[in-house]
Amino acid sequence: MTISLIDPKELPKVDFFRQVSIATGSKLVFMAGQVAWNADGTLVGEGDLAAQVEQCFLNVGAALAEAGGSFDNVAKLTTFVTDWSMDKMKLVTEGRDRALAKLGVTLRAPGTLIGVAALYSPDLLVEVEAIAVID
Repeated sequence: MTISLIDPKELPKVDFFRQVSIATGSKLVFMAGQVAWNADGTLVGEGDLAAQVEQCFLNVGAALAEAGGSFDNVAKLTTFVTDWSMDKMKLVTEGRDRALAKLGVTLRAPGTLIGVAALYSPDLLVEVEAIAVID
């Protein structure tokens, strides 16, 4: 496997991801941040954070597949959420989990969630980018 996920004993354990990702593959994949647009460029889930998160993760999955990989190859995810507050975490988790269930995958790669003032368009509530390593 190209990605080894670990939790150093000196760092706190987090239930939904590992703290460190060790990548050993030969092909690095850096993707642009994925927003809630479908293949036609139409916004999915206007005003619905969970629906937009779901579409973002489905788009990341499609980009990984096109590169010859899957979520198993993800070394790091970064999620940007507009106007962040902790009450939005449930919606982010809900959307992510729906997408991962549709894709039939489990995600344990390290991730960072960053609250931002705005994204490319005012209708966009979230953007997800990934770095993957594929053998």
